[in-house]
Amino acid sequence: MNLQDYLATAAQRPLTQEELLSLNESIQGLDKTLGMRYTHISHGRVRSALRVGPHLLQPVGLVNGGVYCAIGESTASVAAMVATGGPVVGVNNNTDLISSVRSGLIEAEARALQTGRRTQIWVVDMTNEGRLVARTTLRTMPVG
Repeated sequence: MNLQDYLATAAQRPLTQEELLSLNESIQGLDKTLGMRYTHISHGRVRSALRVGPHLLQPVGLVNGGVYCAIGESTASVAAMVATGGPVVGVNNNTDLISSVRSGLIEAEARALQTGRRTQIWVVDMTNEGRLVARTTLRTMPVG
């Protein structure tokens, strides 16, 4: 299956662990470069995880702020594509950096704040060891 097939399935029911494994194996682009994995995809909710490694750190050993922006945009964009049934683009990404991370796992969860026909607003909370470390508010717009 391709990404569109997985997202169409997720609009009807949550993806199974087998489907998530297959989807994660086919990830390309920035998500692949960062090492992101999707752990739950369903209509209205998407979760992802990212293992912190040296490639994500800025010079003083903390996760670079841009990584949180990317996690938020990718996780919310997948949620928006499930909700709209097609491709979307991010038109505004506002990411608040709350607490620094040096190691471990960053887990993210996107949930819909507003899902209109022309734009949507998604909130993505990112945690490390159970503490909130960043929050993205992403506005998306369906295209195509």
